[in-house]
Amino acid sequence: MEAPVNNALQLFRNLVGTKFQLYNSLFTSLPFHRVEKTGIFLSLFLLHCEEGFEKKHSPEEILSSFFEQYTTYRDEQQQTDLLFRFVQYAERQVVLFDALEDAAFRDIRDTQGAGSLRQLQSQVMQGQAEEALAKKLEDFSVRLVLTAHPTQFYPGEVLGIINDLSNALINDNTAQVNMYLQQLGKTPFFKKEKPTPYDEAVSLIWFLENVFYQAAGRTVSYLKSHFPQAVSESNQLIRMGFWPGGDRDGNPFVNAPITLQVAEALRGAIIKCYYLDVRKLKRRLTFKGVENELATLEQKLYSNLFIPGQRTDLCQSEILDTLLRIRDTIQQQHNGLFVHLVETLISRVELFGLFFASLDIRQDSSVHGKVLEAIAEVSDALPKNYTSLPDADKIKALLAVTQPVNSSLLKEDLHKDTLETIRTVQTIQQANGEEGCNRYIISHSTSALNVIEVYGLLLLGGWKKEQLTIDIVPLFETIDDLRAARNVMRSLYENEAYRQHLHRRGNKQTIMLGFSDGTKDGGYLMANWSIYKAKEELTKLSREAGINVVFFDGRGGPPGRGGGKTHQFYASMGRNIANKEIQLTIQGQTVSSNFGTVDSAQFNLEQLVHAGISNELFSSREVTLSESEADLLQSLADAGYQSFNQLKHHPSFMDYLEHTSPLRYYAEANIGSRPSKRNAAARLNLNDLRAVPYVGAWSQLKQNVPAFYGVGTALQQLEKDGRWSELERLYRHSLFFKTLLDNCEMAMIKSYMPLTAHLAKHPVYGPIWQMICDEFDLTKKYLLKLSGASTLMGNSPVEQLSIQMRERIVLPLVTIQQYALGRIRELEQQEDKGNGHKEVFERLVVRCSFGIINAGRNSA
Repeated sequence: MEAPVNNALQLFRNLVGTKFQLYNSLFTSLPFHRVEKTGIFLSLFLLHCEEGFEKKHSPEEILSSFFEQYTTYRDEQQQTDLLFRFVQYAERQVVLFDALEDAAFRDIRDTQGAGSLRQLQSQVMQGQAEEALAKKLEDFSVRLVLTAHPTQFYPGEVLGIINDLSNALINDNTAQVNMYLQQLGKTPFFKKEKPTPYDEAVSLIWFLENVFYQAAGRTVSYLKSHFPQAVSESNQLIRMGFWPGGDRDGNPFVNAPITLQVAEALRGAIIKCYYLDVRKLKRRLTFKGVENELATLEQKLYSNLFIPGQRTDLCQSEILDTLLRIRDTIQQQHNGLFVHLVETLISRVELFGLFFASLDIRQDSSVHGKVLEAIAEVSDALPKNYTSLPDADKIKALLAVTQPVNSSLLKEDLHKDTLETIRTVQTIQQANGEEGCNRYIISHSTSALNVIEVYGLLLLGGWKKEQLTIDIVPLFETIDDLRAARNVMRSLYENEAYRQHLHRRGNKQTIMLGFSDGTKDGGYLMANWSIYKAKEELTKLSREAGINVVFFDGRGGPPGRGGGKTHQFYASMGRNIANKEIQLTIQGQTVSSNFGTVDSAQFNLEQLVHAGISNELFSSREVTLSESEADLLQSLADAGYQSFNQLKHHPSFMDYLEHTSPLRYYAEANIGSRPSKRNAAARLNLNDLRAVPYVGAWSQLKQNVPAFYGVGTALQQLEKDGRWSELERLYRHSLFFKTLLDNCEMAMIKSYMPLTAHLAKHPVYGPIWQMICDEFDLTKKYLLKLSGASTLMGNSPVEQLSIQMRERIVLPLVTIQQYALGRIRELEQQEDKGNGHKEVFERLVVRCSFGIINAGRNSA
């Protein structure tokens, strides 16, 4: 939540807006060629873009008139050199803006207000709800899973500079700011080579070490200190998850050795954090009976980090036992002096163990089927006719597995690696503890067989049924899969062998629900509604079966991939949706926007914790939506789905996106190790295209279709049906519905139709552009009518201003990118492909992507 609106808005203007203008002047001293002239030209270019688009000029016309009016550059190389300098300059402006927002976070946000633990404390005390809180905290937790879906280009070095720059800005240390900006000028913003999955893991471990270690520790310590009787020592209130190195769905570069390497890196990182904390404790705990215990622990941690062969000579319980003895000694013999420092470290060790973050394994269901068919060919572990068996008989065969299979019998590397990965999980659990790696997620789960296939593979990989310490997590994502989820889970709950497995796992079933492919498949309204309905049905089914179901939400950064104000969705849920745990993925720019600093991470962690706890303790909401409200939303979703399908099934839909956006350059951007498509050999189609490049391409095109298309048509349809008063009532009384539309507004305010208005005249793509533009205008009209605001996000003025300022910084970049795409299309028509000029413009497109995506940081 923000501080009182007028005050927060003025603070933002002063601490971010004004300071940006002041510190922006320091960019003229950056170590770039002709940097002073670049800064002056860029300011002129920004104004020229704004004026040009107002007059409905195309990017090509804007660039041409700019060079003619403001420069003496007539040679194309001189012009492109200037454009590359514009990109460098704007990239660093984005970093400055990031750092200023980070520095101002505590002043702008009311960190003690609504949604904070301070407010929770007040609510619990006033409501005398201590017992209810203790009961809730017995098994409630928030799990944040950092994923291998990078949608941000900052390398680790730049993240460190943003952090340091933010601290210098907090202290108004202009000299330091100037030095860090110069450092920024010398620091590359992109890698010439694609990162490996291990590189991705290292980048995210930076956040674990520098942000989550402190933020999660602080959050739990606050609850412990204010409700010591309520916090259960046997339950981790906050859990971290991790996908880089474990997620091999469509990523050929993730294999068993990489998974093991990442697990070792996670273990080393958390031990390093403990080691540094213990060294700090030694400066304070210089007491008799304490210093020797601390020195011994320090040596053990040091040995694990730096002495080969000592890695397994340590466990979580050993560290905790030592710290608990130290705490008791301080309390009994030293008047409790500095005991709070010890208790803080105890909380961290309880949270992070020796694993830091649980490494999830994920693979597509189609791979498992092929591996099992291959095993049946070379082994007696499965029937020889396994491939031709019906699903029911395949399930019986898989449940009857009694012997492991040697991976060396298999021919294909992918098949071998699948079995080796299962054995790797055992190795990780031995070194990092069970939580180091204890979940297997199945993408594109369409049947009970898909889940039992993994169960069978685990047995074939050497696990015993009674010792199977892995949770099998089906992922339902497309609209059809979400609709079928209830029947799939019923079949599993009715399977005696699988029920026994669930019983051994505490009668808990985790089910992952993905937003990205749902939005791509059915549009914004239908995707969100289908996920809600699936949760409702699965909650009812699981409760009837005596199973505690936990929903794991696969949310991306922007609203088109399930992002936005996520904590408000959890706060809106009634008792018809299971809420024992909140689990969600944290992807791309959401990591830095919501969890980039300790302050922002703690704030957003508290918001999620508060949403889950207060919803149980203080909400009287039995159902999220009444029967009539659900009927209204179903009608909206159906109308939105029909509208989106008309666009999606237009014969030129995918050609339009590929023609007008930088979609085909995602694979060349070196942003991540994962290919942009699941099927590299196939022609581009919507099913194979991954959600990150799909949503990202629309975002860079400034037409955020996945997060608004069909919403206006749906609202208009219900108004025609005489149901507008019902919509107004739903908007006022349903936080679920309001949050859905608030996130839609956030995506729309980041759209800018004038950028591509010239396409309206295109003989092939003009009709599609007009469809998108008309739907944008219609959606805007009805959202404003519903909210009563005069502008999009008018009820969130601080966020609105932040986005507007970022979009203004990035306007030159999207203009240059569209210009470069246009030049590429021209050159591709020439027989010689422009004699190498095409490659220059392709580099320009990719470089623009960096700044555009990084500037979209405030996605949630």
